[in-house]
Amino acid sequence: MRKHWLDNLRWVTVLLVLLYHVIYFYNNKGVFGGIGGFGDGPQYQDALMYILYPWFMPLLFLLAGISARYALGKHSGKEWFRARTRKLLVPGTIGLFVFHWMVGYFNTAVAARTGALDGMTGVARYFMWAVSGTGPLWFIQDLWLFSLILLLVRKLDKSESFYNWWGRVADSKAGIFWIILLGVLFWAGEQMLIRNPRPESPDGLYNLYKPLFYLVPFLMGYFIFAHDKVQELLSRVWAPLMVCAVAAGTVLAVTTFGQDNTSPEYLGSPLNCLYGWLMCLAMMAWFKARFDRTGAFAGYMTRSSYGIYIVHYLVIASLGYMMKMYTQLPPVVMYLILTVAVFTLSPLLYEIIRRIPVVRWCVLGCKKA
Repeated sequence: MRKHWLDNLRWVTVLLVLLYHVIYFYNNKGVFGGIGGFGDGPQYQDALMYILYPWFMPLLFLLAGISARYALGKHSGKEWFRARTRKLLVPGTIGLFVFHWMVGYFNTAVAARTGALDGMTGVARYFMWAVSGTGPLWFIQDLWLFSLILLLVRKLDKSESFYNWWGRVADSKAGIFWIILLGVLFWAGEQMLIRNPRPESPDGLYNLYKPLFYLVPFLMGYFIFAHDKVQELLSRVWAPLMVCAVAAGTVLAVTTFGQDNTSPEYLGSPLNCLYGWLMCLAMMAWFKARFDRTGAFAGYMTRSSYGIYIVHYLVIASLGYMMKMYTQLPPVVMYLILTVAVFTLSPLLYEIIRRIPVVRWCVLGCKKA
């Protein structure tokens, strides 16, 4: 039986990623990437980054881990990994040179305006654009690596003893306590980020991909949260979990607004980790309890959200750059236009690409429309 709550939570989270990237693109908090904000004063809309960033990507990896268990219950490891390679690795490598080089063009446009790219050949620029166009594709690149690691880890627990133990934990009176305590692993993962000794420089690719941190929720999804008993336990306490998560998030946003919310120091703070973990649990619990159903729109988004995620950043990078550099529009109008555009043009772009043979395989990892 299909888990509609899982599908719904995934596509809703993807839509939140789109909204986050609109705010992120114009942020003035020192977050690496984007094009910068509108002056040095407070941009209160940036508060959305503090609300979303601590939990929405870990949650997507948790959901991916749950889905991996369900898929491996129906397919052999070899079949599953072959499908993962087509859907994840192909768009995350070949797709860079077919489609995402355009994102890279706008990502490097600011440097080009300063003359930093003068003297580079057309071929060199194309390769630089392709690599620079990775953007949100780091997620699927990580996910492919984690899929490979999962096949190796499964061999260590062929009897499913760890998975079955969590079923017994969920039945115990202290079950929810042990699930919340897993947040210690969430905190430990954030401590594995690299602290840059030069604050004025970006923290580097490792802290973008965060492989050791994101591997933890992926494996927890597979070995723990795919368990029906764990899901049922969470659904019974969704309301108190959500109240606690919202309270922690409010305190975090109010007390840290203005800081770089992607820095290792910020992400590794106990309050950030507490909020991030509680929100992951609360969202799973809430959707399991209240949104385990589907409809026409939900069905479409279940099928399409992955493709929309893959292509959406070109809309933000191109339109966001052009408005900032070549218009005198008020910031509120730029935000409004960019928000409407990313939620309308991204699905349209996805629908066009999925209908083009070969291109859909390269960009979306799809064999059929």
